[in-house]
Amino acid sequence: MLRPLQIGDRIRIEADELRFQFARSAGAGGQNVNKVNSKAVLRFAVAASPGIPDDVRERFLRRFARRVTHDGDLILTSQRFRDQRRNVEDCLEKLASMLAQVAEAPAPRRPTRPGRGSTERRLREKRSRSTIKNHRRRPGEGD
Repeated sequence: MLRPLQIGDRIRIEADELRFQFARSAGAGGQNVNKVNSKAVLRFAVAASPGIPDDVRERFLRRFARRVTHDGDLILTSQRFRDQRRNVEDCLEKLASMLAQVAEAPAPRRPTRPGRGSTERRLREKRSRSTIKNHRRRPGEGD
């Protein structure tokens, strides 16, 4: 039924790791909404998945910590569409997008120093502000 989810060449999630449950969707839909379980709920054990490298798992758990349960399960839902199959595909797209965001390690930040021109402009502006504020004082005050 489901095929494995492949993100890049390092991440591969087998279909048997993904557990779907279905429920009735909320919102508009007429009589159909009361009798069809079209809302898809995806549960995926991120913490225990063998298809995710450790560094990617660490970045995933750090970035999406609010969406992961204490047991290490990610829960995604979709009720955008009126049929189950499209909601399942939407959940898979959401998961693929989340994994793609953390698949590559961010480039390390190299600290830089401000240039001479920007330092001079900053100091010139500070002197200008100081002069403006000094002119606001009453004569002879603060000497």
